[in-house]
Amino acid sequence: MKNVAVRTLLLPLLAAGVALPAGGPSVTLWTAASMKQWPQKLASKFSAQGVATDALGTFGNYRFMAIVRKASGQAEFHENDADIIIVQTGDATLITGGTVINPKTTEPHEIRGSGIQGGREMRLVPGDVVTIPPKTPHQMKLAPGTEFVYMTVKVSQ
Repeated sequence: MKNVAVRTLLLPLLAAGVALPAGGPSVTLWTAASMKQWPQKLASKFSAQGVATDALGTFGNYRFMAIVRKASGQAEFHENDADIIIVQTGDATLITGGTVINPKTTEPHEIRGSGIQGGREMRLVPGDVVTIPPKTPHQMKLAPGTEFVYMTVKVSQ
């Protein structure tokens, strides 16, 4: 009976092209307590642009990153990656859409620029979750002297 139930659940997934790892999917937990440690853990990794990141793990076509910002970021455009942002602490303004100003290819399928012209602004606060589809210009803006901590899930298309 158990095998019939497992086959009933798995066959539609396999028919839809969902690949399951040989050992089955693994479970990963980032506790609230561990996420609160990110600013201290990343304190020595800040770039000249005021951002520190830590790759938390890659799982097939998606990967997790811890990010701590102490300054506004560049405009970004990912040709193949969607971003899912989960705000932990602080607040920031996310600008999406519009056009990247002074675009430069920084690596394959990735463009950065000095800002965004004609985008839409939204305020992000702890607990907010936002999705940014591929090919959507976006930029994170912070008030001077503030800190913004979040997790980004990058999903490759």
